[in-house]
Amino acid sequence: MYHFFVSKDQIGQEDIVIRGGDVNHIRNVLRMKPGQRVFVSDGEKTGYECQITELTGEAVTARILSESADTAELPARLHLFQGLPKSDKMELIIQKAVELGVYEVIPVKTRRTVVKLDEKKEAARVARWNAIAESAAKQSGRRVIPKVTGVMTFREALDYSDDFQVKLIPFEHARGMEGAKREFERIRPGMDAGIFIGPEGGFEDEEIALAESLGVKPVSLGRRILRTETAGLMALSVAGYLLEAGLSPEEFT
Repeated sequence: MYHFFVSKDQIGQEDIVIRGGDVNHIRNVLRMKPGQRVFVSDGEKTGYECQITELTGEAVTARILSESADTAELPARLHLFQGLPKSDKMELIIQKAVELGVYEVIPVKTRRTVVKLDEKKEAARVARWNAIAESAAKQSGRRVIPKVTGVMTFREALDYSDDFQVKLIPFEHARGMEGAKREFERIRPGMDAGIFIGPEGGFEDEEIALAESLGVKPVSLGRRILRTETAGLMALSVAGYLLEAGLSPEEFT
């Protein structure tokens, strides 16, 4: 069943009105007709199974058949602070991070960041990244669209995470998987957890020292050196597995 997002003001007592770019997609790409069913999310953990009743050039109206609460979101909010990578790697990172359950992606400029974005390019890039996040949220059955923020400096990112309960920074010189396991297991339901990933070339020692002074814990992801587009996804996978492994069968369904 095709999945679409709407704002809460588009949801009525009996019907939902879909507007914007999804209208063209529903009418002219998917060629859907009245009577066909779609799934609609409000972006705030509530989903609706609906049946299309009317299609116009401006809107698609669908009757609400049933309502369901969220079952796709992780029980903790995982924030990925991703050092800006080269080329289009950020698009892949965002797509897969959303599939893995990330709550928010924060692009970060570090000392070794090669990519330089002026204000106009940054705005266009962030809009593109958020569109990718929405598409990935639809594909993976999520009820919430994770936000991709504007680009932050490393210090701004550290300040942004100031009140997070757990803050981790995978680092190739960190030693001991037992310590990493212990740190990941500190992420509990209801918490905000930040995961800091460097760009190509990683973090400089001074950046790691600054992060540690502000409560960020360096952790190892194993004996292999991972690319920037791999490290964050591995960290999210570990955190997501540990969080969902602790759910009861009733909570998981």
